[in-house]
Amino acid sequence: MNRTAEIGLLIARIVLGLTFAIHGYDKFQGGIGNVGMWFDSMGIPQFMSYIVAIVELVGGLLLIVGLGTRAIGALLAITMVVAIFKVKLAVGFTGNGEMAGYELDLALLAMSVMLVLTGSRLLSVDQLLFKSDASSKSSISS
Repeated sequence: MNRTAEIGLLIARIVLGLTFAIHGYDKFQGGIGNVGMWFDSMGIPQFMSYIVAIVELVGGLLLIVGLGTRAIGALLAITMVVAIFKVKLAVGFTGNGEMAGYELDLALLAMSVMLVLTGSRLLSVDQLLFKSDASSKSSISS
């Protein structure tokens, strides 16, 4: 992959990671029990609030450092699909005045899927851990 594309993926990975880490932290900060009750009111088991908050917080931090990018991207994509279809679809793309629509969720879903498909190795822990794999693949393809 060319350097410009890798820089773009790095920016997307960091912004996505920061966004999810802040949202996960906010779920704990605002009272995870309250989030659990909100989940329950939508027909989602309360314990899922903990799972979602941990995936967002820890997953976001892991994205920032670039560890497990594709796997974390997949978990976050699943989270966004559920959020869109279970919560946001009914209020429309831009919302209804009381609740935001699914436009941000869709953008975060697209970014997550992009990272699942491409990865992001520039300035990542993945690159440090799996450097020999990348160099052997490039020497095979050359």
